[in-house]
Amino acid sequence: MPVFEYRCSDCNSKYEVFHKSSANPDEIVCPECHSKNHKKLLSSFSASVSSASFSYNDCASGNCSTDSYSGGCASGMCGLNN
Repeated sequence: MPVFEYRCSDCNSKYEVFHKSSANPDEIVCPECHSKNHKKLLSSFSASVSSASFSYNDCASGNCSTDSYSGGCASGMCGLNN
């Protein structure tokens, strides 16, 4: 289930909620002040990669053996090269 970040408009606290994107926003409550007045924040994306299928050293040399359709390092252009 995805994690969404919110900022309470009443007490300004920031909190995370695990829910489906189709969840009812009226059910989301600030854990600090229990307000339902909040704003959804943009979050960064995080993914884990298996070390058996991917090597940063290979990526740095441009040989990460991923195609351009899978979002690979694009011939070393991923910023991981020296």
